[in-house]
Amino acid sequence: MRSLHLPPKTGDVAPPQLPDGRMLTIIGGSGAGKTRFMEKLMELTGERTYCLSAIRAPFPERVESKLKGSIDDLYSRAAARRPYMRTNAVSELEKLIFMLFADEFEQLLKLKERSRKGNLHKFPSTRLDKLKDVWEKIFPGNKIVSGDGTLMFSTVSGDDLIPAERLSQGEMAVLYYVAGSLYAMQNAVIFIDAPSLFLHPTILNSLWNAIETLRPDCTFVYNSVDVEFVSSRNRNVILWVKSYEANNRKWDYEIIKSGEIREDVFIELVGSRKPVLFIEGDMAHSIDAKLYPLVFPDYTVKPLGSCDKVIETTRSFNGLTNMHHLESHGIVDRDRRTSQEVSYLRKKSVMVPDVAEVENFFLLEDVVRTMAKLRGKNPDQILAKVKKKAFAIFNQRLHQQALEHVRHRAKREVDAKIDAKFSCITAMETHLRQLINILKPRTHYNELVKSFQAIVHNKDYPSLLRVFNHKPLMAECELPMLLGYKNKDDYVKGVISQLKAGGPESDKMRMAIRKALVAEPEENPVIDLKSM
Repeated sequence: MRSLHLPPKTGDVAPPQLPDGRMLTIIGGSGAGKTRFMEKLMELTGERTYCLSAIRAPFPERVESKLKGSIDDLYSRAAARRPYMRTNAVSELEKLIFMLFADEFEQLLKLKERSRKGNLHKFPSTRLDKLKDVWEKIFPGNKIVSGDGTLMFSTVSGDDLIPAERLSQGEMAVLYYVAGSLYAMQNAVIFIDAPSLFLHPTILNSLWNAIETLRPDCTFVYNSVDVEFVSSRNRNVILWVKSYEANNRKWDYEIIKSGEIREDVFIELVGSRKPVLFIEGDMAHSIDAKLYPLVFPDYTVKPLGSCDKVIETTRSFNGLTNMHHLESHGIVDRDRRTSQEVSYLRKKSVMVPDVAEVENFFLLEDVVRTMAKLRGKNPDQILAKVKKKAFAIFNQRLHQQALEHVRHRAKREVDAKIDAKFSCITAMETHLRQLINILKPRTHYNELVKSFQAIVHNKDYPSLLRVFNHKPLMAECELPMLLGYKNKDDYVKGVISQLKAGGPESDKMRMAIRKALVAEPEENPVIDLKSM
């Protein structure tokens, strides 16, 4: 791929040299100039350029390509030299089908001629044979039937045969991409715009893997915003188009070297115009992924799974500011972290909530009051009942909660201290015997019990939400029932729906959650609330 010549770069800087690879993927934000960049790259590639676009493939309403070696050009030349070939094809897909049959007919004529001379040979593998093989791998149980001179398709359900024009949009795309790739010239650079368009995610990777295997001689250039597809390509070079100077016809672009950050995350986010917020959980199941995009609508929210991945990715992403313009923050659950741990993380642009876990956001005073008002209830009465229940439940579990906090702290400290280097096993044994004096679990336990008892005595509700890790708390406080919801999940959905709806009441809840995320008396916030 080093033979590809890249378009001119802004700032009178020489275009970078492409590293070795079988494919190049162009990414970038909307309006950054990706399409123009690809067009210029095609111009620079010259006679090796070969284009595929499923958007135009089945439609006649288009301008025919003038590129030598294009599907339109191949069809025109084939029809001119083959009097038996149909000449009424109008779309690229039709032209490919007609050429497949013309090639098949020509191979049969050659085979018959050789057999007449006594030179019997096995049937050669034709383009149509290769198409059928790939089709049956992509769609197991389905077949292409071509006995009567037309392409017909059977399905695993055993329904009647159908012609190509009755295929689904996704099936047409598969047919077009496979057949089209088979007609690319030797050592072509195949340009594909939006390679995942019309294709179901379950077949996307297997299709392009099969096509790339069919044409090992070719280089593939993809223009894609599909993160999973881009990340799935092997030997893939990723080129990020940042902007385009129309007056000079130059681009600001970079060859991405993502370093320590996960490539799929980087690919998705470099095209974004918003600052980035990494969070725990996954988009499908976690409350975090449903809540935080509504609390921070001006951010691109990206779930990463574990808290360690959030911390590491935030650090890595902020370390790559020479390659992107995006501000990055993270959010991790409090998870019984000490104030020192919270302080450290916040200095690293990782927010730690002022509540023990994400469910406690839904118990914040302003959230409860707002939802009570919206449900036609008395906010003061609802909140008083919730607090009374919460303190009673916390008091019952006070000693167990203190023990869990001590266990969490000891586990972290032991992991750190066990990781030390020892000169011999005796030194390690001596160190381990001293751990009980170093960790002082009972001392910490007694301090926490005293602190928790003070929370109950002083009716310090914000502090209770900060230290009480107990997921059933929302239900056990009977808040959903008091507000007329069937269960906790319905109440959470109610809050989410209200945040989506917008308005003054939603803004009040949103601000309450933001404050709980960034405010702690001895800390400086990592996000300026006034700017949002």
